[in-house]
Amino acid sequence: MDHLAFPADQSVKNLFGDEPPLESYGPIALITEQMEPAFAERVNHQLCLRRHAMLKEQPDLEFVPGYVRNEYRKRCDLSRFSSGEGKAVLLDSVRGHDLFILTDVLNCGATYRRYGTEVSIAPDEHFQDLARIVLSARDSATRINVIMPYLYEGRRYHRKGRESLDCAMMLRQLFQLGIDNFITFDARDARVANAVPRYNFESFPTSYQTIRTLLDKIQDLVIDRDHMMIVSPDESSISRCIFYASSMKLPLGIFYLRHDFKLIDGKTVRSSTRTYLGDSPEGKDILIVSDLLDSGNEFIACANALKARGAKRVICAASFAQFTEGIAPMRQAWENGVVERVFTTDMTYRSPELLSSPWYTSIPMADDLALLIMALNHDASLSRLLAPAERIAALVKRHTTRVGARKSLDHRQISFSDLRS
Repeated sequence: MDHLAFPADQSVKNLFGDEPPLESYGPIALITEQMEPAFAERVNHQLCLRRHAMLKEQPDLEFVPGYVRNEYRKRCDLSRFSSGEGKAVLLDSVRGHDLFILTDVLNCGATYRRYGTEVSIAPDEHFQDLARIVLSARDSATRINVIMPYLYEGRRYHRKGRESLDCAMMLRQLFQLGIDNFITFDARDARVANAVPRYNFESFPTSYQTIRTLLDKIQDLVIDRDHMMIVSPDESSISRCIFYASSMKLPLGIFYLRHDFKLIDGKTVRSSTRTYLGDSPEGKDILIVSDLLDSGNEFIACANALKARGAKRVICAASFAQFTEGIAPMRQAWENGVVERVFTTDMTYRSPELLSSPWYTSIPMADDLALLIMALNHDASLSRLLAPAERIAALVKRHTTRVGARKSLDHRQISFSDLRS
């Protein structure tokens, strides 16, 4: 990454459309101890590239303290006692800085020794470490921004019975500790922001980055109603899939659980059946979209049902991947021709085994995250990042033009000039 490249497709001049550009809120400081080290390195590198590019456009920025640096990360000690108790100690000063704390609560690759046994750090422990970092920095940082790609307890966003509302509790606790902004990506239901209506909560979509990577990796996709469609694997992903289908102008299908009740021996027994609703997938490429790939079994079940209905290729895309039961079932589905490829972002931890799998493609997000950090640091408008529909339409149009040109070239009659070249 020695060359200047911005995958987010944004100019370095007046990035956010503000005229004139807004002033920086203060020097940026990143705490990335809870992120996967390689991803943290990429975010820092892309931020450095963007800041140095802006310095070339605006030489006066050289005199702004802390604006252009080669390293924005601040060291933090999150070591634990052998009993499992944690602590947070800032090893570098963040006084006067616009602090960004990046937290991956799914980072099971981070471990510590507890009673002589090596154990992975659980999401609950990652959240407590985040709270400790906020407490350590609150008295000195000018502003504290939390960037949590996967929303902690995001699946506990509404009450169905006598149960805890963990996501709402987490947000209230962080803002009570004194954070200023909370940023996440593809929250299962962004209405959880109602728990903190007086504070700034933003959920950014990864749809543009997903489609960008998909079209770059599978270049023979034909994006029209006759050759491709979007499918939601469950009811909770339907709104996200509606956006994909609307942006790409494709038909939409959905899987839902149909519940049947039978009276057997005087007892009511409920049975659930996964049912498909939508246009026929026969002969079409299918893109299954969800926010989280947990075990992968749901994706595989949907892919099997679609292939049984004659689908051509089934592609799975999720914002985050866990593979809580290992990657063997998904690898078997790929070997059997059920799943063509799996796409997930690189903002959460992924095992080396997954990264080396031939059926897996990572969606790069480091530059987009660096762009977001710069936008927040300038208090700039986030509209272009929150609503990527226009960029998706332009992306699909360029891809369709390339596919059409490639097809016309393939069918063109070979001439003597072609042979001479």
